[in-house]
Parts: sequence; C-alpha cells; structure tokens
Amino acid sequence: MSESGAAQAAKCARAASFALAASDAQTRNRALTAIAEALQKNREALFAANALDLAAAEAEGLAAPLKKRLRFDEHKLADVCDGLCQLAAMEDPIGHEQLRTELADGLVLSRVSCPIGVIGVIFESRPDALVQIAALCLKSGNAVLLKGGREALHTNAALYETLRAASEGAGVPAGWAGLLTTREDVGQMLKMDAEIDLIIPRGSNAFVRSIMENSRIPVLGHSDGVCHLYLHEGCDAQMAARIAVDAKTQYPAACNAAETLLVHSAELHRALPVVAQALLDAGVTLKADERARAAIGEDRCEAAQEADWRTEYLSNVLSIRTVDSLPEAIAHINRYGSHHTDVILTDDDAAAATFFSLVDSAGVYQNCSSRFADGYRYGFGAEVGISTGKIHARGPMGLEGLCTYKYILRGHGDIVADFAQGRRAFTHRRLI
Repeated sequence: MSESGAAQAAKCARAASFALAASDAQTRNRALTAIAEALQKNREALFAANALDLAAAEAEGLAAPLKKRLRFDEHKLADVCDGLCQLAAMEDPIGHEQLRTELADGLVLSRVSCPIGVIGVIFESRPDALVQIAALCLKSGNAVLLKGGREALHTNAALYETLRAASEGAGVPAGWAGLLTTREDVGQMLKMDAEIDLIIPRGSNAFVRSIMENSRIPVLGHSDGVCHLYLHEGCDAQMAARIAVDAKTQYPAACNAAETLLVHSAELHRALPVVAQALLDAGVTLKADERARAAIGEDRCEAAQEADWRTEYLSNVLSIRTVDSLPEAIAHINRYGSHHTDVILTDDDAAAATFFSLVDSAGVYQNCSSRFADGYRYGFGAEVGISTGKIHARGPMGLEGLCTYKYILRGHGDIVADFAQGRRAFTHRRLI
C-alpha cells in the first residue's frame, strides 16, 4: 500500500468507525462467526500463503523463536476460530451504564461505555495476532488499521482479505479494517492524528519509544517481557520446579515467559538444585551468578553477566540471580524488569502481600506460572496486546481496554443560571 493508500485506509476507517460504533451486537457477532467459517473454508489458501512466508524466513535465516511465531497451521487456525466464536458469545462491551447520578430533580447524568474509534496496531510476525486483534476491535465497535511484520506478508494478506470479505458480507461497514504493508505506511499512519485515536505498537522498548517520539497520536505500548520468578525462603521446591519449567518452556517465545529466576540465599542448597535440575532436564540453558552457579554446579551452567538481568531471551535460556531478602528481590524486579508479569513462589501470605504491594508490574502472581498473563486465560476472549504502562489500560488488553466512555445528560429545559442564581440546588444523588 502506497503512502496515499495508507492515508486513504485511515480515512475509510474513520468514516466506518461511526457506523460501527452504532451497530447492533447481533451484526458484530454474526460477522465474527462468518469470519471463523470463512477461515475454515479458505484453510488451504491460508496454509499455502504461510508456506511462502516460512520458506522466505528459512532462506533469510530467521531465528527459531520467530519462525515458531510465524507458523500458521491447523492448531493456530483452530485456536483463532475458537477465539472468534468465544468473542461472539461474550457480552457486548458497548453501552454499559457505568454510573448514573441525579444532579438535580429531573436532571440525570450517565456514564456509558463506547468504542475508542480508530485504532492502529503494529504487531510482530505472528499472523494469528492479526485475526485476534481485528476480532477484538470488531466486537468492541472499533475500526482498525493492521500492520504486521514483513515476515508474514503473504499470510497476513490472505487472512485480512478473508476476514474483510466475510465481515462486510455479514453487514459490517466497508473500510472498518485496513491492512498496511510497508514501513512507509507506518510513517504515514503516525501523522494521521485527525483520523486515528490510538496506536498500539507491539515490540521492543526501543521500537515503542520510537513510535511515541514520532507521533502526536496517543500510544499504548506493548514492549519487552522480562518476567521474573522469585524463590522465597521456605518455598515448596517441587512446586517451584513445576512452575519454573512451565513458565520458561511452555512457550519460550512468548512475552509472558520467565526470563530470570531470583533465589533467596537460604534456598541455594535446598530448593534451587531441585528447580535447576528440572529446568536442565527440560533443555533450558542456565546463566547464573557466582553463588547460584556454585550451588548448581559450575559445569552445568554458564556465568551470568550484568546484561542478562535485562535480557528477554525468547528461547530456552534462563538467568539466575541470588538475593538475600524479599526487599532485594523486589528492588531487582523493579530495576531490571519490564513491568509485565512477576511471580513469588511462597506459602508465606504476608511475604506475598508485600510482593503484591511493592512490585510495580501489570501482573503480580503467587505460586503460579507467568504464562497465565494472557487475555484468553483471563477470560477476556483474547487480547490486542499487553500494556506494561499504566494509562489507559494495563496488562492484557481485551474488550474492556478497547472501550472508553462518554457522559450522557438528560434534562427537561435545565439551565445553569437557575443553579448559579440560587433558584435550584444540586442533589448529586448516586443512582448507580
């Protein structure tokens, strides 16, 4: 798509956004079901397009974790179709009355949820993300501009055309979704603050920062996932081992996979060897500080460097650092982490409460895998991204995060002068 084409797509999305925001839930749900049916019907064409992208990735020597993200197969097709059907079955997020207040007799104020408008999403090489993002925007009444990684060019084009035709055939306004394909398209999109309400970039901190610095449009960043597990004093070693293996290896290329294991010094010779052995058995390469390395065995793990504490490996590599207290663990997480998801492994609820209170992350867990940080697993249907910031959404950003609200005031000829001059008085009576 040319620069003028990107601008045209944004203008079409803006025009469609008003009709989409006013559309009924039945139309949007019917469109989601139609997209799922069309994806299944076009499966062979989708897989053929993905094969072209995978072949190009192989020729370019794309890293294994990225190739895994790039693959769109029967399993991922089934997942996205299940997600579409689940979204269709969920409650409509538009039109919820969140607040109702009687300002004065006969003058009632309501706060009602509504779509944000037009959202531009720049995402990584996962083509299934295109369907998930578009579906969430459709369900929440938002128009969307989609820019995937160049590695998935053919797959994204095939998926986009399938969902566009199916949704428009089901009655959704034409132009509600646009596909951008080049870096120049992104540059043009960032200038279109009159048409686009929010940009959601998914990528590295440097990438997100670059987007923020080059646009006047509000940006909600989804950046690195440097997630921690902390073995607190007295933790259950077997439970910790099971959680650590899941958090690291269940899908190491995910942003919610664990990257650093912090271990209380009291657990160096009790829990750590058990956890380390389980990780080694699962094929994880360990990089540890001097004390942890001595406890595990220097021949079984590499020496960690300062840079490891900030590294998102996206593969079966885990760094290990020793701390002497809960406050030291918390300080490490707040300094080196990405404010994504961090876990304390302990049965000491007081320690967990301190961890919950002081760790500045979107997700803070006790005795469970960091891999639960996911919109689908949270019951949001799916997610458009995970926000590591604090405004306006935080954590997995599902339907609720894609909505804002408006104030509706219903009166009967009311004027401010009556209140200013003492003829009437405010009651401010909360009704909801």
